[in-house]
Amino acid sequence: MIFFQFVFAAITLILIAGALLGRMNFVAWMLFVPLWLTFSYTVGAYSIWCPDGWLSVLGVIDYSGGFVIHLSSGVAGFTAAYWVGPRANNDRERFPPNNILLMLLGAGLLWMGWTGFNGGDPYVASIDASLAVLNTHVCAATSLLTWLLLDIIFLGKPSVIGATQGMITGLVCITPAAGVVQGWAAIIMGLLSGSIPWFSMMVLHKKIWLLKQVDDTMAVFHTHAVAGTLGGILTGLFAEPRLTRIFYMVDNWEHYTGLFYGLHSGRARAGFKQIWIQIVGILFVIALNVVMTSLICLLIGLVVPLRLSEEELMGGDESVHGEQAYALWGDGEKYENSKHNSVYGVEELPGKTKGVV
Repeated sequence: MIFFQFVFAAITLILIAGALLGRMNFVAWMLFVPLWLTFSYTVGAYSIWCPDGWLSVLGVIDYSGGFVIHLSSGVAGFTAAYWVGPRANNDRERFPPNNILLMLLGAGLLWMGWTGFNGGDPYVASIDASLAVLNTHVCAATSLLTWLLLDIIFLGKPSVIGATQGMITGLVCITPAAGVVQGWAAIIMGLLSGSIPWFSMMVLHKKIWLLKQVDDTMAVFHTHAVAGTLGGILTGLFAEPRLTRIFYMVDNWEHYTGLFYGLHSGRARAGFKQIWIQIVGILFVIALNVVMTSLICLLIGLVVPLRLSEEELMGGDESVHGEQAYALWGDGEKYENSKHNSVYGVEELPGKTKGVV
């Protein structure tokens, strides 16, 4: 259980990093990690997942981290990107993928890993764990196909990158609901998670001034904040009382009742209450992350610059880390020796002749 929660915390920061790629000072990032984990993530996780947390007592449903992980990372990443500032214009205008095949490999690993992400949350082999795994794959597949269909209709061609984005938004959307909704609800959630984040990314992002100004490198706001919010609300709509009673181990029908089932069973008040509770949880997570992320960035900015210098930005990995991510050696390539991969200095390499670089 401790390791499981540790991984949840770690992956949340990785998602935030996706919004800051290409310009954040590495030392500032090293300071950001422990501060944000302590004063933002921990507060949200305790409030929602700890039995004594105020949102847990209120009755928020977040099966596996739609609020704690995805909404938090999307909002925090967007907020941090605002304070760090945008990449250079050239990088923003032309940001092609480095390797689509590797991206597909990573997407496959991510999809497969989400089986444990959602299915492992009850910490036992149970009915809701099995259902969580099935719903995860159903929602992700539906969302992927929906995103592809929208790409074909409005952009003319199916996109591999679009398929990956649709997969991610489906996985994020089902996360707060994975083990407490039925399969048909997972299909509906997939349809919506493949279309609403698509609309926010492909249409609203180009029209809303703030979205255009903040340089969210990997669109973490759309794929995680928007999809996480959507999933949280739909959880309040489709959560089945029989399943929530299994997961939360309660007998009272007035708690954890989705609006759809509340209207169907004559418990409309309980259903509307659950929707309201989900919205309260969303607003709290958004406010917490905007405030704490802003304060942390401002505090770090008093100690070290949040951004890399212009010289470091021009030099890239070589300037910051003294090494390159893609150091391909061939005709016309500059030969560089890393201090970490050889016992020799550059001038001591066997066979190195004067004038050869």
